[in-house]
Amino acid sequence: MLKQCRSLLSRSLQSAKWGDGFESRAAFSTSLQDFAATGNANGRVFAPYTIYKGKASLSISPVLPTFVKMDSDIGGLKVNRRGSMMLTFCPAIGERKYDWEQRQKFALSPTEVGSLISMGAHDASEFFHDPSMKSSNAGQVSKKLCIKALDGGNGYLISLTVTNNILKSNERFNIPVTTAEFAVLKTACSFALPHIMGWDRLTNQSPKGIKGSPSKVNSKQHFDLEWDR
Repeated sequence: MLKQCRSLLSRSLQSAKWGDGFESRAAFSTSLQDFAATGNANGRVFAPYTIYKGKASLSISPVLPTFVKMDSDIGGLKVNRRGSMMLTFCPAIGERKYDWEQRQKFALSPTEVGSLISMGAHDASEFFHDPSMKSSNAGQVSKKLCIKALDGGNGYLISLTVTNNILKSNERFNIPVTTAEFAVLKTACSFALPHIMGWDRLTNQSPKGIKGSPSKVNSKQHFDLEWDR
C-alpha cells in the first residue's frame, strides 16, 4: 500500500552545530539554556530522537506551532504557523562523525504524521514537497521522502531525495531502521501530534478562556524549518 502526500512548503532553516554521533546507535539529547546555572526553565529545550547509522544519521523532533492574539472582543489565541515533525538527515563524513552543515530537513505535516503512524509491517509511504508547487518554478527544487518496510518484516528503510535542478544536484540519504527504532518513531509522533496541532494549548486553557498577555504569545518564526540551511 502506497500513501502519497503532496504539500506546498516554503520555509527557512537556521544554521547550527552538530556533534559527533555513534554508528548504529539511537540516542536522546537534551539541553536547556542557563537551566543548570540559574534554574531558569524558560529556555528552549532540545530533545531529538536520533538514529545513527554508518552512512547517515536521522533525527526527529517536534516543531511547535506559533500563536497570535485574536483581534476581537473575546480575546484568545489562534494558530499563526502550524507545527510539524522535523526529520533531519546528516551524511557521515567518517567513523562516528556526521556533517551538520550538509544536513537536509523534511517537515511532516499533521496529516503526513498520520500516514506514518498508520503504517503496518508491510506498508510504504511516500511524501513529496516542492516550495514552488503550482507555479512556473515548480520542479526546480523538490524533496521526496520514502518509507518502506524491508523484506521479512525486519525493519524499514527511510530514504530522502533532494533534487535541485538549478544547481544540477541530487542528494540521497538512506537510513535503515530496526523495528524497535521505528516503533519509537511512531510512538513519539503519536505523542507529539496534538502538540504540533496546538491542541495542548486548547485543552489546558482555563475555564474562563485564554487571556494570555502578549509576552506569552509566541510570535517568532520556528527555529528549525525545512528549506534553508
